[in-house]
Amino acid sequence: MTSPAGPPPTGNGGGERKRLKLLAVTACPTGIAHTYMAAEKLAQAAASRGIDMKVETQGSIGAENVLDDNDVTSADGIIIAADKDVDLSRFAGKRILTVGVAEGIRHPEQLIERVRSAPVHMEGGSPTAARATGGKERGITYKALMNGVSYMIPFVVVGGLLIAVSLAIGGNTTPDGLVIPEDSFWMDVNNIGVIGFTLMVPILSGYIAYAIGDRPALVPGMIGGWIANTGELYDSKAGAGFIGAIVTGFLAGYLVLWIKKVKVPKFVQPIMPIIVIPIVATSALGLFFIYVIGKPISWVFEHLTSWLSGMTGTSAILLGAILGLMIAFDMGGPVNKTAFLFGAGLIATGNQTVMGMCAAAIPVMPLGQGLATLIRKRLYTEQERETGLASLFMGCFGISEGAIPFAAARPAQVIPANMLGGAVAGAIAGLAGVEDAVPHGGPIVAVLGAVSGVPMFFVAVAIGSVVTALTTVALVDITERRRGTPVGGVGLSGPEPSLVGAGVGARAATSAVGAQGTVGAQGAVGAQGAVATKGAAGAVPSESAEPDSAMDTASPSSTAESATPEALSGHLTAQTVKVRLEASDKEAAIREMAGLLARTGKVADVDELVATALRREAQGTTGLGEEIAIPHAKTDAVTAPVVGFARSAEGVEWGSMDGTKARLVFMIAVPEAAAGDEHLRILALLSRKLMDTGFRERLMAAPDDAAVLGVLSEIQ
Repeated sequence: MTSPAGPPPTGNGGGERKRLKLLAVTACPTGIAHTYMAAEKLAQAAASRGIDMKVETQGSIGAENVLDDNDVTSADGIIIAADKDVDLSRFAGKRILTVGVAEGIRHPEQLIERVRSAPVHMEGGSPTAARATGGKERGITYKALMNGVSYMIPFVVVGGLLIAVSLAIGGNTTPDGLVIPEDSFWMDVNNIGVIGFTLMVPILSGYIAYAIGDRPALVPGMIGGWIANTGELYDSKAGAGFIGAIVTGFLAGYLVLWIKKVKVPKFVQPIMPIIVIPIVATSALGLFFIYVIGKPISWVFEHLTSWLSGMTGTSAILLGAILGLMIAFDMGGPVNKTAFLFGAGLIATGNQTVMGMCAAAIPVMPLGQGLATLIRKRLYTEQERETGLASLFMGCFGISEGAIPFAAARPAQVIPANMLGGAVAGAIAGLAGVEDAVPHGGPIVAVLGAVSGVPMFFVAVAIGSVVTALTTVALVDITERRRGTPVGGVGLSGPEPSLVGAGVGARAATSAVGAQGTVGAQGAVGAQGAVATKGAAGAVPSESAEPDSAMDTASPSSTAESATPEALSGHLTAQTVKVRLEASDKEAAIREMAGLLARTGKVADVDELVATALRREAQGTTGLGEEIAIPHAKTDAVTAPVVGFARSAEGVEWGSMDGTKARLVFMIAVPEAAAGDEHLRILALLSRKLMDTGFRERLMAAPDDAAVLGVLSEIQ
């Protein structure tokens, strides 16, 4: 068959056009509907042009239809429609067009045309080197930061929790702080935790660099992060901490990209990515940090210490606020260490009040950030909420580093919130004259009797933590609304913020760490546990609505369930099909759909089901375009998985990216315990099938409930 979009004649003498063969990879951070919608759209567009196409989907239930070496060898081009990093190394030597997943859904025909002139991906190239313009997505800076944060999180959690447990069980209060006996079992546990904490900074730096410059940037990024965190290398009593790691990560990544552009003889090219680039980049970055960046850090440390020494006779409230600001700024960096060592050094002189101010501020950051994930769950991915719980635990033991993943993911929002809460806690402790006899902070020192003025100490910590939490929530919410992207996950227009990531991601969240370990690169679970099939940002609906009187209208076939076909493995039956949706707005439609699901007896609490679905909508619309909406909820308001379908003649405004009103409305509800892959499988099946224009037309044309169910029974 001659392809109208085929490549130039092959030169075989027959003037015959070679049949074009394309490959595609689709993926989104939540890995649910949009992954499969993009795959179906691309496949349909290729088939309509007589082009062979195989599409690999990287969804939350794993990679499916995986491209093998034979596929790649014979391919004329590869389309990457993804909002998360996809490993391009297997496609070296092929034309690659990389866009956001939304482009795969909305403009598949254009992508097929554009890939024929896309740049050839070279081995060792940047994971983002082939990215084309036109697809809506986050920039490389954001994605690199989220990549580093997602890899760092396990080190923070494991290291922090091991240290906290070892201190709680094996620690003794001494003038030198909480000390674990050298020859004890708990010292070994503590040492393991310290290793985790030591590695987290170079891991952050290394994987930021990796996301920018690919594998050659990993070594210079990690070594640069280690140097940044080791103040002794540049004559500083404190390293640059996670802020220094972010700096070295980006420096390493972009330095490697620059080196890759240097023209070298052909015989040198094979050793460039494994020898030349890592050695040159590591040496240059390391020396640059030691001699150029490190010296100012050492200078700042010394002068901050001198400045604080001159303030010991000033107002206790002012000094406490300043120390709280410094403690909260960089959590282990030079500013934090200056304040901490200043307070610890005064203990020996008999002045324990300054350390009391520091001790009250130290736990505010992890406690405040953990509390924020509980106050406004919809702003955070599942991974971030899990990290928040660990952060709360670390805060109780005075481990301020528990807040670093949040600060690294959203520095502009989290660091100011941390500083405000730290300043409040320090000022209250200074006003109350709280004293701490050991160089450690957090509630643990009060519990172990090292603090005087315990009630006011806890008041200072509590108020500071609440201030940090509320400020964080407000700043993150404002930022996301200004961006116009759904919070706590990813919209059709691009990947999520999460702790990130991101996600931010998921959200993944993935963690859920996804294919490249990015936040949001995994099957992230949305607020209240709803699986986050992301669409464009929709308005946040009200939690309340008048009951829709039509929701209890019986279906003509509701009494004949056993004699009628089923769909989606029996989750959708005659009881949950309605040929005419009465509601005229989204909230009323969700309430009506919840009533439809309640016919099965599997809904224990209709109001809670509605509330959970609305909270999911507040993250971002579930209107997928093509006149389709799939609201969904994961909640114990249902006792078993159940799916409903209703058809709207006029359509319901659902905030879909393509502007269409939803006429085909599916609602999925699963209990918390049974969510897992079943929820994702249902969404995947629906997303694929609903991209079939013929299927949608048959569904719209079916005259009654029985006919509708007959069409739906094609989905199993």
